[in-house]
Amino acid sequence: MDQENMVVVSDENNGASIKPRNVQGGAEMDGRKFGMEGRQNRRVLSVINQNLGAHPYPCVVRKKELSENRVGDKNPGIPANRPITRKFAAQISDSQQQHCHEENKKPRTVADDDDEGGDKDQPVPMALEHTEMVVSNEKTQIEEVEMEDIFEDAVLDIDSGDARNPLAVVEYIEDLYAYYRKMENSSCVSPDYMAKQPDINERMRAILIDWLIEVHHKFELREETLFLTVNLIDRFLEKQGIVRKKLQLVGLVAMLLACKYEEVSVPIVDDLVTISDKAYTKQQVLDMESCMLNTLQFNMSVPTPYVFLRRFLKATQADKKMELLSFFLIELCLVEYKMLKVPPSTLAAAAVYTAQCSLHCLRQWSQTCEWHTGYSEHQLLESSRMMVSLHQKAATGKLTGVYRKYSISRFGCVAKCEPPTFLLIQE
Repeated sequence: MDQENMVVVSDENNGASIKPRNVQGGAEMDGRKFGMEGRQNRRVLSVINQNLGAHPYPCVVRKKELSENRVGDKNPGIPANRPITRKFAAQISDSQQQHCHEENKKPRTVADDDDEGGDKDQPVPMALEHTEMVVSNEKTQIEEVEMEDIFEDAVLDIDSGDARNPLAVVEYIEDLYAYYRKMENSSCVSPDYMAKQPDINERMRAILIDWLIEVHHKFELREETLFLTVNLIDRFLEKQGIVRKKLQLVGLVAMLLACKYEEVSVPIVDDLVTISDKAYTKQQVLDMESCMLNTLQFNMSVPTPYVFLRRFLKATQADKKMELLSFFLIELCLVEYKMLKVPPSTLAAAAVYTAQCSLHCLRQWSQTCEWHTGYSEHQLLESSRMMVSLHQKAATGKLTGVYRKYSISRFGCVAKCEPPTFLLIQE
């Protein structure tokens, strides 16, 4: 008889004796059967082994055999001696479902139905169901936490670093730009106003703006002064007809007014007369200044692309090169009459987006940029493609003032950057 099936029974009178192990019911001693307490446990083990793909075990077997047959022949891709963890139980369950799906595809026979008859009454182990539900719930919770983290990290607080700077007005900066967005239409002009001018055209306007950009650079004026100058010119020409010999005078007076509004040190009138090669007198300059202010009803405080550009550059955490490239692109747009149809905020956002694409050689528009600009990448593509076209031909033709300005080392030679031509490809 096999020693594994032998038990040692102690007897007070006869000493120790060896009795055969009762495999089905356990050994008897003093009228009791040992092994009855573990019968329910063995039944549970049998059910688990059947559901894991192993053959049912009617009796207690060696631990090695149980480890080798834990998974069974139905899960060939899983190690046999691997402990049952949550992840492993879920993997076994998926393997069993796939195996059952394959078995269902096979034609069923009467013999198969007879073989399965004995397993119909077997209970489903609740442990595996609970494990699968726990794993599924944990995965769902992890995905929800990750999605929340992504959303929270996507939009950055760009004003947190200026909390102690009173000039940054962090407390109501969002209200300011909401007001700018609301009022930017008042600074826009009709994109076809030039058709009402009797003696000037789009080309003359472009020559004037290109020349004023050079004057602005020579006098080393503030950036916002240039944007306000161009805005005053367009708003005045929309309401007032001008002969071509007075067009340069309009440009000089617009710059004088912008300097009085933005600059600390304002150029004197005589300087403006000098740079015009004395084409106009001092009195003519003062008369045109009065005419322009009355025509515009002294409305000088309007949101130009400059105010939006500064905010959007802060949202992108731009370095100096990207900042200069954005200004280069937007000044190219100032010269072009057809860009008047683009609102100031859209023009600024498109300049930042195009500059990012140019420097990084790929499309880049983060959630932070979209949040603070109010424009998605799709909304900016049309304006951005127009800027790319202007960049491509900036060094050609007669109007090269902007290109020459941004080709020197002081402005980082950003005009020589490669334009992002991949944006011109239609999707």
